[in-house]
Amino acid sequence: MFSHVVFWPWFTGIVFFFAGLFLVRRDVAAASGLDRLVVLGRVFTAASLALFAAEHITIAQFIVQGVPPWMPGRLFWVYFVSAALLATALSLLLMRYAGLSSALMAIMLFLFVLMLHIPRVCANPRDRFSWAVAIRDSAFGTGFLAFACTLPPASRIRRAQIVIAIARVFFASAILFFAVEHFLHPQFAPGVPLQKLTPMWVPWPTAWGYLVGGILIVAGAAMLTNRFARPAATGVGLVMALLTAFLYLPILAHIGPSSDIMEALNYIADTLLFSGTALLLAAALTRTPSPATTSDS
Repeated sequence: MFSHVVFWPWFTGIVFFFAGLFLVRRDVAAASGLDRLVVLGRVFTAASLALFAAEHITIAQFIVQGVPPWMPGRLFWVYFVSAALLATALSLLLMRYAGLSSALMAIMLFLFVLMLHIPRVCANPRDRFSWAVAIRDSAFGTGFLAFACTLPPASRIRRAQIVIAIARVFFASAILFFAVEHFLHPQFAPGVPLQKLTPMWVPWPTAWGYLVGGILIVAGAAMLTNRFARPAATGVGLVMALLTAFLYLPILAHIGPSSDIMEALNYIADTLLFSGTALLLAAALTRTPSPATTSDS
């Protein structure tokens, strides 16, 4: 059932997930309440990035088709992105140069938006899925950027706080956009509003779109107004983690051998990354950069 194309992304994501749980166990034990979930944001993010990194290797010939034709060495950039994803995943789990790797990941995602997604939106502005992908990667980038700003040099603390505030506003705007999409198209699977329909074997399939949309509206408004912004970001992370566990994993379990297993894995990783970046943002909203911080190594 699993070819090497499917096995290695799945295996890599699983390894990073459980390795991450082991590595953050003391941080989780030291935290309390929902702060424990915030700590797990690094694990969720790293596991998703690792899965995507392996995918860039196993289906490189397919992914290269998305690289702009004017770029030289197009296949090289596919492997380069794979290495960048894997390096960031390791950095987040080990907390070595995590600020630098998160900032670079944010830059890479913003470049994806500028070079890949915006041209597609401009070519077909009525395609709501192109908009969703562009806004998704922008939101993910702001989560990484906010987390990077929790580890600044002492001389840049004020600037870091400004960047975190901007990231909060943009992330809030993104989830408000997603909330509207959930209400307009509740039959589609909740989370990042893409092409997948909620399977009919799920009880009350359209109700989940409305429910998640309502949660995102409340959370987005709280983050946008900076009232209970940290609990709101944590709540978004929790909802996306629950969707991963109780919707997208069962979807993977239900698909047959002729179905697109890789698509199901992508939805799992995408939703888990949504959870992880929301929790990275929550971590940034939790932690005021310390004047004593001089490096993130």
